[in-house]
Amino acid sequence: MSTQSANPVEPSNFLRQIIDYDLAKGTYTNRVDPNGKPLPALVTRFPPEPNGYLHIGHAKSICLNYGLARDYDSLPSGGRCHMRLDDTNPTKEDVEYVDSILDAVRWLGFDWHHQGHEHLYYASDYFERLYEFAQILMRHGKAYVDSQNAEEIHQNRGNFSTPGVNSPYRDRSTEENIALFQKMRAGEFPDGSHVVRLKIDMTHPNIVMRDPVIYRIRHAHH
Repeated sequence: MSTQSANPVEPSNFLRQIIDYDLAKGTYTNRVDPNGKPLPALVTRFPPEPNGYLHIGHAKSICLNYGLARDYDSLPSGGRCHMRLDDTNPTKEDVEYVDSILDAVRWLGFDWHHQGHEHLYYASDYFERLYEFAQILMRHGKAYVDSQNAEEIHQNRGNFSTPGVNSPYRDRSTEENIALFQKMRAGEFPDGSHVVRLKIDMTHPNIVMRDPVIYRIRHAHH
């Protein structure tokens, strides 16, 4: 006699458990987009950088993000996945890779259209907003312009057993930070002369969180 259940239970995992918990609490039920239109309770994204061809790991991410959005779209709260291309480094990216990525998503059986709307986005379309956000962070003391070179930043970041060291430029005034940032954008400095870093914690156990760089100077056409 078979021991299998006549009504097999839908497999779950920690992601679905988190999603189901938030849905039950109504955590994201009142969100709206910039036009005031209600957003689905679940919005996922696949955000590759178009600097090469996709591999099996990307396929897993595509199936996970689009699959979750598809499964939850059948519920009243809805779900959708955004196709977001992180095209912020023009020296390494190419339209050939963009086309290849989009073709791969379609080949796996997914699409970025939802209820008659296209959800294909390029990070480069939001450069102005990102520029504004960086200045907001500076005004709130959460970011600063660092004038150390790449080697100095690397050395002062420390390692897994040694805490990092604060940059000598970490406590620049808001006015100086914004003035330098505006000159960075205007192309007045050479590549590598300044960067913008988040002000987090140079002793953080996760090295990635030790004042990560969020803006660099690149004299390149996008």
